[in-house]
Amino acid sequence: MTDFAPRMDARESRAWLGLIGVAQLLPHLLDAQLERDSRMTHFEFTVLSALYVAPDSVLRMSELAETTAATLPRLSHVCTRMEKRELIERVPSEADRRATNVRLTAIGRREFIRAIPAHIDLVRSLVIDALTPEQLDSLGEIAEVIGGRLAEHRK
Repeated sequence: MTDFAPRMDARESRAWLGLIGVAQLLPHLLDAQLERDSRMTHFEFTVLSALYVAPDSVLRMSELAETTAATLPRLSHVCTRMEKRELIERVPSEADRRATNVRLTAIGRREFIRAIPAHIDLVRSLVIDALTPEQLDSLGEIAEVIGGRLAEHRK
């Protein structure tokens, strides 16, 4: 019996290693910019963003975890830190007293809005401006396809 190790061809390897390289470096650069300019992590920015667009700036903790692709323990830990800085508040759900809602505070809204311009500038300089319009369209399509596959595996 011969052992067979699956291999990628050069094209597959280039695409995969490129994606992995971007996936590892981009979060570090986003965190560094946000921490330097706004004293928040990229994950905290993501939490504020999800709450900012939610109806009444409120989401159930489980919905927020799903929206941010976080586990409940991780989200709870981050929310504790964010509560101490008065960016968010946790309140009992009116619909289900067993559930907890997370609400964006006025301070959180202000800090999120202040963080947006420098964050967008970095995203543009690192990604958007590096691509042609056609490449940007392709990136959007690729991200949707891969994101859909990843969502299927989370269930």
